[in-house]
Amino acid sequence: MKILDRQTRCQILHLLCEGNSVRSVTRLTGASKNTVIKLLIDAGKACMAFHDENVRNVQSKRVQVDEIWSFTYAKQKNVAAAKAAPDGAGDTWTWTALDADSKMILSYFVGGRDGECAMLFVDDLRARLTNRIQLTSDGHKAYLEAVEGAFGGDVDYAVLHKVYGASSEAAKGRYSPAECIGTTKNRVEDDPDPAHVSTSYVERHNLTMRMHMRRFTRLTNAFSKKVENHAYAVALHMMYYNFVKVHSKLRMSPAMAACVSDLLWEIGDIVGLVEAEEAKIDRKRGPYKKAS
Repeated sequence: MKILDRQTRCQILHLLCEGNSVRSVTRLTGASKNTVIKLLIDAGKACMAFHDENVRNVQSKRVQVDEIWSFTYAKQKNVAAAKAAPDGAGDTWTWTALDADSKMILSYFVGGRDGECAMLFVDDLRARLTNRIQLTSDGHKAYLEAVEGAFGGDVDYAVLHKVYGASSEAAKGRYSPAECIGTTKNRVEDDPDPAHVSTSYVERHNLTMRMHMRRFTRLTNAFSKKVENHAYAVALHMMYYNFVKVHSKLRMSPAMAACVSDLLWEIGDIVGLVEAEEAKIDRKRGPYKKAS
């Protein structure tokens, strides 16, 4: 089997991280579709492992959480009629927790939008923090029990409810929501500062995700066929966003601003994670022996 050289791997991952679809990457690099997907999977696994191990003991003051919708294989209403729909087909939600000061994504989770997924997501967030935080979420009710179970009373928690007006005739049938005409801030736990009850930063990151991952772009056919590949693409993006991409306001990567990393990463460093995982597998397999 032909092994991609390091430069080609860097090029492929960089294109994927900058919003190109798998097929466009194949046209630009000459690599096959299966090769691009295999590298995406390997990179996603390596990024998941690195984030899980190293984004720990983070000092944070204010955290915002939100969920962003996408779909796998087919939209939920079409799954029943779809041919050979895999497990996980239909609505796919990506939960994100963003530090409001460093803009770093502290935790993310790909799954449904139910209470169980909310608990898994918030439990993971709590395990990565070392201090008390102020937490803001939207009005999704699944957060209430999840936050109580993960933090108990050791959190300043508030919910930001958005008030939407009636949809205009011109907006009917579109995917965009009705116009937001106001917000209400509701204290849930202890004493959150009303001035910092906001989900603006994490919602802005939703746009970043849609711009940097083609499978999140609306009204296209660049959706994920498998929920596992969707999760790997998310893991690659989070690694790129946290460690490689320079934030325009901070003038450094979010990981540097959060004191998780001492230096700015390059795309080659992500390739290095893939190579390190490959070396572990080779060591487990042992030396190759030619059959007699």
